[in-house]
Amino acid sequence: MGLKINTAPTVEPISLSVAKLHLRIDSEDLADDIATEISIAPGDHIVAASYTLQGSAIEVSGYDVLVNLISGTNGAGGTVDVKLQESNNGAIWNDVTGAFTQVTTDNDNAVQELAYTGAYRYIRAVATIAVNTCDFGVNVIKKSGPTIEDGELNIIITAARMDCENFQNRAYITQTWELWLDEWSDNNSIRIPLPPLQSIESIKYYDTDDVEYIIAPTEYYVDTIDQFGGWVILNHNKVWPVTQLRPANGVCITFVAGYGDAGDVPANVRAAILLILGHLYEHREEVVTGVTVTNIPYGAELLLTKERAF
Repeated sequence: MGLKINTAPTVEPISLSVAKLHLRIDSEDLADDIATEISIAPGDHIVAASYTLQGSAIEVSGYDVLVNLISGTNGAGGTVDVKLQESNNGAIWNDVTGAFTQVTTDNDNAVQELAYTGAYRYIRAVATIAVNTCDFGVNVIKKSGPTIEDGELNIIITAARMDCENFQNRAYITQTWELWLDEWSDNNSIRIPLPPLQSIESIKYYDTDDVEYIIAPTEYYVDTIDQFGGWVILNHNKVWPVTQLRPANGVCITFVAGYGDAGDVPANVRAAILLILGHLYEHREEVVTGVTVTNIPYGAELLLTKERAF
């Protein structure tokens, strides 16, 4: 049996900003620490009902965050209501407790500030504009750390994540793998490693002339319920192909594994990654070989052991 990765994760369960926050990395130069991004662009905005004006998503995890509502002049009788929403995946949004004071013609041409102290990865501003066109914008000020060690920190984050995955025999962020087998299972099922299993993309097999065949999905059932290892199970009255396979790597099962996005990774796993991250950062010369961790902190091992797959 062999495993080959097709599509590696493009993000990590721990963002660079969260890593810096955990490591208490900060800059002595305030200008280097401050970044400003725009959620709702400044300018005249026409009437929009019930928070249908939706600003851009801003990644804020691990930052100190201040949101500014900068109002210009409201049109006659116009009002602006702005609130914040938060999300872990950029798709499902929830309202943040608290909102800006409604902007009217009596209090326009002013700046309102609202600190965001939540723990979600993204925030955005949404607005209702009533009666008339109003001039305003919303920006997000983020206090970040320095960038001098960013490259090394990204390597350490990946090393910590990979070591946790190897210890648990799991996949965290969505990724695609190939499982290569020399022969079919002796029974009607094949266990798929690296849970949680999301789906099976294909099951292919190769005869002694290296001709490729594909098994139709109607021939088998995919069990994604077992969180300690998914399964491919033949449907009733079905059998594995009787074609003689080539001497090695005759069967290839391509599958998608992982919890999903970064926000879907369990909290205990993210906590373990942070513990290993801190350990690697403090002892870089002693415990890191390439991207392999040679010693796992005991606390991280405790967090990972209960959900270790077989």
